[in-house]
Amino acid sequence: ERDFVLKDPSLNLWAGIREDAKHYFSSNHIPWWKGLSEDPTGHMLSSQVACVNHLYYVRQRKDIATAILKFIDPTVEEALPVQTGYVEFEYIGTCQYLKEKAFTRGANCTSIDAVMLGMTSGKDRVLFLLEWKYTEFYEPKDLYIPRRSKVYDPLITSPEGPFVADLTPRSLYYEPFYQMMRQTLLAWQFEKHAELGCSRCINVHAIPEKNRNLKENITAPGLHGKTIHDAWRSILKIPQKYVAIDPYKLLKDSCDLPDTRSWIAYLKSRYW
Repeated sequence: ERDFVLKDPSLNLWAGIREDAKHYFSSNHIPWWKGLSEDPTGHMLSSQVACVNHLYYVRQRKDIATAILKFIDPTVEEALPVQTGYVEFEYIGTCQYLKEKAFTRGANCTSIDAVMLGMTSGKDRVLFLLEWKYTEFYEPKDLYIPRRSKVYDPLITSPEGPFVADLTPRSLYYEPFYQMMRQTLLAWQFEKHAELGCSRCINVHAIPEKNRNLKENITAPGLHGKTIHDAWRSILKIPQKYVAIDPYKLLKDSCDLPDTRSWIAYLKSRYW
């Protein structure tokens, strides 16, 4: 058997959150990526598991959630509960904004790995859409098919949309940009419809700085930049709505908060 796949997949989750996280996914009918029944995948390189290990503990910790959001956006004064906690996983919104066929958290439609909500000093509610990466690497494979283009191209080219006017939609049908495109469109629709009372959305890419195979590989022929972050910002009307952060830096201001030693020690030993 492969040495990076656990025989007991539940051990892929930190012990301090294990049973609660499994119950959260089960009770919200969220499937685990390549998981069986109520257990996550045993694959230790799973970015979904990495996201849960980093953020599930934050769900009931306003102080940690606030520190995270302030690091992303210094105008944030405090974190707000999203639904049942300060972090919600595999979020798809309260209705199907993108008109995709499916509407199931974590499966067959655009899902956000984690969302958080913050209140700024100006009393604006900002929704943060976090996409988590770990060891991913993508080949330049064209994912364009007519069925997809009918759903996304009208949104990509909308004068009200988040993308610059001279963008060729087909450039966005290469991973990771295909996923980034869908999540950016979803953030735009969240803003437009004031999802969870928000007036602004920020897409956050949590990618380890050491994963240069992902960060420096521009798979789409029509996009250009030293990194995927540069390429992405170049096609956004408001580049500041996209933020890329190393997971360690995202949580570093939380390391000295009370009752975080076991959690931080686990993350350091496994991911950082």
